[in-house]
Amino acid sequence: MTARVVIVDDHALAREGLRAILNRADDLEVIGEAANGEEAVAMVRDLAPDLVLMDIRLGKGMDGLAAAAAIRDDGGPSRVLMLTLHDAPEYVRAALAAGAKGYVLKDADAEELIAAARQVLNGQAALPLALLNQALAPGARRAEDDQLRLDRLTTREREVLEQVADGLTNKAIARRLAISPGTVKAHVERVIAKLGVADRTQAAVLATRIRKPVS
Repeated sequence: MTARVVIVDDHALAREGLRAILNRADDLEVIGEAANGEEAVAMVRDLAPDLVLMDIRLGKGMDGLAAAAAIRDDGGPSRVLMLTLHDAPEYVRAALAAGAKGYVLKDADAEELIAAARQVLNGQAALPLALLNQALAPGARRAEDDQLRLDRLTTREREVLEQVADGLTNKAIARRLAISPGTVKAHVERVIAKLGVADRTQAAVLATRIRKPVS
């Protein structure tokens, strides 16, 4: 039986290359491509693919972690396999927290990618052993440093960050906290500045890391 796959990446050339690789396999068929998180979630709802190959960084709007969480929360049959340049263990933890079933680095070869896709489709986790070991390694000092950074936030900023870590969009956060999307946007910008991170994805990763410290 052929598994139906949707590719999510904000670079057209990357999508083209991934489509060519996956379509080499007799048991995989690419049925759609999306360039951002919002488009990916809508496509998954419409097509209900077996597998979603998702990049973490997707330019503007909803990132791959938020999109994976939205797909998970929809409760459909689609499984998410993250494909990314990020080899930091905190990204692995954040991806798993968002509901991803696998994590593959973009420097993997074609055979490794196809093997990971098949593992996830068979209900198995597909995780690089080295990254998994790092993700599960003791991190008391790092957790302490993260906590100091989070202590800079106000109560409302912490509330907003928790929703960001759950993969919610600004509009969804606004509905949940009964504030305006503009206010949420301002809070997110202040959170990013106070935490000293580059964007909301890194803020979500930090929040996930401190939420579930490894002993």
